[in-house]
Amino acid sequence: MALAEHLAEIEAISTQTEVPDFFNTLVRFDQSGRSFQRISQLFYNLTASETSAELQTVERQMAPRLANHSSAIYMHAGLFKRIDQLYIQRKQLGLDTEQLRLLERVHLDFIRAGVKLSAEKKIRYAQLTEELATLTTQFSQNLLAEEARWHLLLQAEEELAGLPNFVRDAARTAAQERGIAQGCIITLSRSLIVPFLSFSSRRDLREKAFVAWTQRGQTPGEHDNRPIIKKILLLRNEQAKLHGYACYADYALVDTMAGTQSAVKDLLLKVWEPAKVCAKQEYEALSAQAVSCGQAAPIAPWDWRYYAEQVRQARYALDDAAIKPYFALDRMIEAMFDCAHRLFGLRFVEQPHIKTYHPDVRVFEVQRADGSLQGLFLSDNFARSASKGAPG
Repeated sequence: MALAEHLAEIEAISTQTEVPDFFNTLVRFDQSGRSFQRISQLFYNLTASETSAELQTVERQMAPRLANHSSAIYMHAGLFKRIDQLYIQRKQLGLDTEQLRLLERVHLDFIRAGVKLSAEKKIRYAQLTEELATLTTQFSQNLLAEEARWHLLLQAEEELAGLPNFVRDAARTAAQERGIAQGCIITLSRSLIVPFLSFSSRRDLREKAFVAWTQRGQTPGEHDNRPIIKKILLLRNEQAKLHGYACYADYALVDTMAGTQSAVKDLLLKVWEPAKVCAKQEYEALSAQAVSCGQAAPIAPWDWRYYAEQVRQARYALDDAAIKPYFALDRMIEAMFDCAHRLFGLRFVEQPHIKTYHPDVRVFEVQRADGSLQGLFLSDNFARSASKGAPG
């Protein structure tokens, strides 16, 4: 119903008899589809934060349908005709900076969505959009499945060597969430894997965790993302060529600050040489630290974070584990809200009575300076089992 309502609103904008202006076309377009947006934002917040097999099935089913819905809007000839008229006359419309930017951005969005393609190419472009939506959804779900499948069980004290209390507590909680009563587990969630690699003095376990982390989606079987990546690249290349570009990189860079591949390459090369010098210096420092700790083998990728933490403590007396208590979550949230208030005049008022999808989630009303409601902010900061999604 929300999709049909959205399309009806688009049709109403495109068929009105009034001469196009910023308010009866751009503003109405910007305000269209509110029911659809509310539902989709709620749905995708859940799939990112508290997913389930049922939600993932719906997500796979809806991905091509929603892509088709987007194509129907951004290839709507009547609506684009009005927007194009405004774009052509944009310098004579007396628009302020924000209005002009919105018009130019929306116009470009329609162009990039294929509205100026021939009828035959439009059909193919819409098909590509649907296929890409399906593949990218499958790609994300495969990563989540890999994260849910793997964990490193730590039970003996020697397996926990080097881990500060906050890492042990998080690993113990992760184990309980997976029904493991005794011991701790390290999952592939960034909030667990990174501190484990930084503090664990067990090199063999660091290697296991690092290899699993970097090879997500590369395991042969139903969750192997390698053939999906190949398909995505082929479809994106075809997508770009339908627009007349030599490759997808040229298409993707059109609305970026760099603009061209050569500009990107020039920037990377400017950074590359100084970065190599710094990397070499860091490698030497970490290698020396490894030798001082009795490691004879050259440092490997799974050693990098561990010895970087050792060097930080030795050179600068800077211990992440010791500093962490000074950055309590509530204080960090307060600082973030204070910054938003100073910059934009926004206020955040907690609403504990609003029911959420998980007990850890806190809800705040976002209010403008005059007290009117701008929206809701969901503070969801704790990692959960990958089978239940990551914090949104």
